[in-house]
Amino acid sequence: MNFCICGGGNLGHVTAGYLSSKEGFDVNILTRHPERWSGSLEITLPDGKSVIGKLGKVTSDPASVIPQADIAIICLPGMYIRHELETIKPYLNKETSVGAIVSSTGFFFQAHDIIPQQPVFGFQRVPFISRITEYGHKANLLGFKDSLKVVIENNKEVEHLRSTLEQMFDTPVSLLDNFYEVSLSNSNPLLHTARLYTMWKDYKPGTFYPRQTFFYEEWTVEAAQLYIDMDNEFQHLLRKLGVKEGSIPPVLEYYESHDAESLCRKIQSITAFKGIKSPMIQTPEGWIPDINSRYFTEDFGYGLKFIYDLASKNGIESPCINKVYSWGNAIQALANGKSN
Repeated sequence: MNFCICGGGNLGHVTAGYLSSKEGFDVNILTRHPERWSGSLEITLPDGKSVIGKLGKVTSDPASVIPQADIAIICLPGMYIRHELETIKPYLNKETSVGAIVSSTGFFFQAHDIIPQQPVFGFQRVPFISRITEYGHKANLLGFKDSLKVVIENNKEVEHLRSTLEQMFDTPVSLLDNFYEVSLSNSNPLLHTARLYTMWKDYKPGTFYPRQTFFYEEWTVEAAQLYIDMDNEFQHLLRKLGVKEGSIPPVLEYYESHDAESLCRKIQSITAFKGIKSPMIQTPEGWIPDINSRYFTEDFGYGLKFIYDLASKNGIESPCINKVYSWGNAIQALANGKSN
């Protein structure tokens, strides 16, 4: 099969390298920086072993890689999805399945608008945790999921695609009923934003921190409780939208916890999260939040935003979500105003 990976971030690297290391999978890359890539990618797996993926064409020209693709996978932040869909649209075959490795940042909302008849699919959660170690050359696959859930639309061969996705990611894949189940997530859009708020709700320019904290290993009970409270509001929204009960499990169920304390301990202990630092920038005076990191631009602007908008539209009382979303917008506006 022929694949085109659209995007060269952490997930793009690991997805491209892992797939191209498998027999019978031809992988091309569509990226803004083709000159920075080698012809192969070394992917270090969770057990410390490595696989080498041999890439096909690495290019910034969609006309040279999209027409022959059986599957095009978008591995890009939410802010770039619309532009990427518009870029590849003229070159898509009607049978090409266009998918998103991350669906909770607006993929389906924008795909319905730009390529409404195209076969599309999207995952509820990312297949693995990914980190680049050398751009265009090496990356780490830090952890697989036990299972994956996906929504497939406009496809006459749903079971064939579902089975193909299992082969691609070596993980059991099950089908969900509608795009809300992958477009709305209580993972990063709630997980990250709850943590950011509790760390920096009192931040203002001129405030400095003595060190860069660990994002997960130093998780707090306060952040866990806010995460639970936001998720309770989120679950209310899902019921209002008619999303099937349990298709997006409550966070306490997902993390096999029963209260804020046990959830905090669980998040602190997850192996794949070890060593991940909080998004911060070092200055001569100390550390400050990196307001331009994807934790802010992605998880507020293209994650929590859709939840906030739908809750408002459907009359769902969501004071915790509103508080965190409003704070995220305010701190980004403050940073942008300062930079201007």
